[in-house]
Amino acid sequence: MKPPAEFYRLYEGLPRQGPGSDDVTREALRRLGPLPPSPRVLDLGCGSGRQTLVLAQELQTRVLAVDNHEPFLRDLECRAAAASLSHLVETKSGDMGDLCVPEGSVDLIWSEGAIYIIGFENGLRTWRPWLGPCGKLAVTECSWLVERPPVEIKAFFDVGYPDMRSVGGNRERAARAGFAVADTLSLPASAWWDDYYRPLLARLDAVEAEAERDAVLARVIAEARQEIDLFTRFGSTYGYVFYLCQKS
Repeated sequence: MKPPAEFYRLYEGLPRQGPGSDDVTREALRRLGPLPPSPRVLDLGCGSGRQTLVLAQELQTRVLAVDNHEPFLRDLECRAAAASLSHLVETKSGDMGDLCVPEGSVDLIWSEGAIYIIGFENGLRTWRPWLGPCGKLAVTECSWLVERPPVEIKAFFDVGYPDMRSVGGNRERAARAGFAVADTLSLPASAWWDDYYRPLLARLDAVEAEAERDAVLARVIAEARQEIDLFTRFGSTYGYVFYLCQKS
């Protein structure tokens, strides 16, 4: 189910729709290791595609970027044109859990901050057949970083994302789905603040007055502010982690 329109009112036009940074994308790509010449790349749940542009620039290959919200894709197309990368970026509107992708036709699947929508293990199982025999996958997943998280933040995610696991738990789920996790990379706090939370806070302030006559927007704003407050207080106990995987 897609979020309400008020959700997109907050997130359209922002640098990112979730935690991440160009430097972290590059580091994850470096750690992933060698790829075939001109690899076939699929970026799932791309949003407005900051990582898409990094992949296209670093790999100098065509990247197919998929999202189910077309304004994000139009934004990506504009950004690609501004960066002189239009020839390397192809966009597709679709459900990342239900795409018509030929079996074994992809060398690299990339997904930042999106797999939770269809579930970590379910996503890996769904996407695995699309990869060739030596295919690789890089995906970020919100993960517990401590064995016993504080009660308040645990209760928040028990409602918002009850399927959240530790890094070790996600390694086990990846193995069950047919992947070997070669490496993991935790996103630093700067990857949450610089291009995500600070621009989002500015947007929240800008639309606050509208919430007085829009109950749904008021709820979406309150939820976003709660999320930022919890990360400020408990960000050392959870975070997004890159899982860098090889098809096994």
